[in-house]
Amino acid sequence: MTETPLSSGPGYVYWAEPPARDSDDVRARHEDNRHAWNEGATHYTSELEETIAFIRAGGSNLHPIERANLSDLRSWCQVAIHLQCASGRDTLSLWNEGVGRVVGVDISDVHIANARLLSAATAAPATWYRCDILDTPHELDGTADLVYTGRGALCWLHDLDGWAAVIYRLLKPGGILHILDGHPAAWLFDPDAETLVASGLKYFEHAEWNRGWPSNYIGDLDKSIEQHALKHERLWPLSTIYGALRGAGLVVERFGEYAEDYWDSFPNLRPEFRGRIPLTFAMLARRPASCAHRRAD
Repeated sequence: MTETPLSSGPGYVYWAEPPARDSDDVRARHEDNRHAWNEGATHYTSELEETIAFIRAGGSNLHPIERANLSDLRSWCQVAIHLQCASGRDTLSLWNEGVGRVVGVDISDVHIANARLLSAATAAPATWYRCDILDTPHELDGTADLVYTGRGALCWLHDLDGWAAVIYRLLKPGGILHILDGHPAAWLFDPDAETLVASGLKYFEHAEWNRGWPSNYIGDLDKSIEQHALKHERLWPLSTIYGALRGAGLVVERFGEYAEDYWDSFPNLRPEFRGRIPLTFAMLARRPASCAHRRAD
């Protein structure tokens, strides 16, 4: 790692690094991310009372894109597994949308502790697992009508083939995966600029380690950037995401790119520049009802 930062913004600084070399490197980066998210998740802890009130009132964070793609969850989804569930607000939003039972999986101890407090306070039928996504328990295999993920999830993973294999085994035959996440093309632009300024990042292989959190998200947590935990992110091209899902045996049935975002990722961008680039994408993929579609290992 070089000590000369590639770039910085309000509340964070990052350095380029090579993509993960092997499984040991993947695990090491995920473990660093666990420590960092234990730090960042304290921001969610501070909002827990508001989140409890939101869920109790029947609130839902489901994005209009997700709602359009998934239709009436009550009519078909008995069990949903949310990978990288954070503190459970989005997970219990699925319950409020009509899912019979929800399961959340996240690498952060603090996020899962928050989620357990949330479901206890709302009497939600939810089960939570604290583990690396790659280690999602096999007791869940074949139980999910829906595997749900996204909203800033994929960038924290450093093994997409392993991730896709987990999704395949969690789904029932005929079950659905839904992703709504940040569009990788958005990484090619400076998120703090007022116009569309090139970031200089490499679309096909960018990986980074960084410290701190954007000021319009988690913020400084009352300490300097140097005191923040180290974490690792990865830009995954759309073709790599698609290829991982297809390689695991899933069939992508729906794909879309959108100017709408799920958070204010370009907070300073002037109105006349909005809508010119995709900020999000969505994929809906299905585990075939027949195992004949499974790719041979």
